Amino acid sequence: MTKTSKITAALAIALTAGFAFGAHAQQRTMSIGTGGTGGVYYPLGGAIANVLSKNLPNVQATAEVTGGSVDNLKLIGTGQSELGFSMADAALDAYKGQEKFKSGKIPLQALLVVYPNRMHVVTVESTGIKTMADLKGKRVSTGSPGGATEVMAFRVIEAAGLDKDKDMKRERLGVAESVNAIKDGKIDAFFWVGGIPTASVTDLAATPGMKLKLIDHADLVDKMNAKYGNLYSAGVIKAGSYPGYDVDNKITEVWNIIVTNDKMSNDDAYNIVKTLVEKKADIVAVHKEALSFSLDNQVQSRSPVPFHPGALKYFKEKGVGG
Repeated sequence: MTKTSKITAALAIALTAGFAFGAHAQQRTMSIGTGGTGGVYYPLGGAIANVLSKNLPNVQATAEVTGGSVDNLKLIGTGQSELGFSMADAALDAYKGQEKFKSGKIPLQALLVVYPNRMHVVTVESTGIKTMADLKGKRVSTGSPGGATEVMAFRVIEAAGLDKDKDMKRERLGVAESVNAIKDGKIDAFFWVGGIPTASVTDLAATPGMKLKLIDHADLVDKMNAKYGNLYSAGVIKAGSYPGYDVDNKITEVWNIIVTNDKMSNDDAYNIVKTLVEKKADIVAVHKEALSFSLDNQVQSRSPVPFHPGALKYFKEKGVGG
């Protein structure tokens, strides 16, 4: 090889390495705040991370285990997460800087309305608890400190005419921990707001010697909305949603949204929303609540925080809402 050809070869190698490095440098991580491993946010978040990583160039998305909505909103506020799941009520608190967010407003924008979160008030037949009033004097978990189950649980308890501090011995456990505590006889009931089915509740329902009991509370919706705004609606956990559970459970529910902060570019927001809607089938394969990732649900009345302009651009192209 001549000196000239050696120089040419060396340049070619250097240029190739440079291009490879450039491509690698553009690779960026995208953190998605989800929830505990026993809930629905986490498996859905994992499916979303896979879909985004597969379809968006140079993006590596990861689903992070968190305490839930409140943690996710705080992570978005500090820039540690780009995306996060949140219940609508917790998102509104963060947007307004109230309740658990009194330290400051978080400049949230909604990307997608996803699915309704159903409030489960869970016990087992052996406790004798049949109504909300029966929770008085009992050991009750109202959800993990970093989740929005606690936010909504307090509002359900209040609407039922109970005092969360005086009328029950209150624990702050996530859904998986709550199920274990019920099995061990350490608590009598727990609140959990999530999708259907929730893996941990399925586990409890399938436990030999335990008979799942879900407490009706749909009659509290009007009182909750009168105080906190039109965030809640009446719903049903249908018979058969959990093993051996053969009656409809009349409940309160609230929509979930995927949120970001006001720093995400319009292009990124547009591409993320487009991918989640158009690759919905891949997410449904992991959890059927993703069936609600539909254009029909993208109406501002279901999200108390404004949609991101990039999301609105996609919705407008498809002739829907916002």
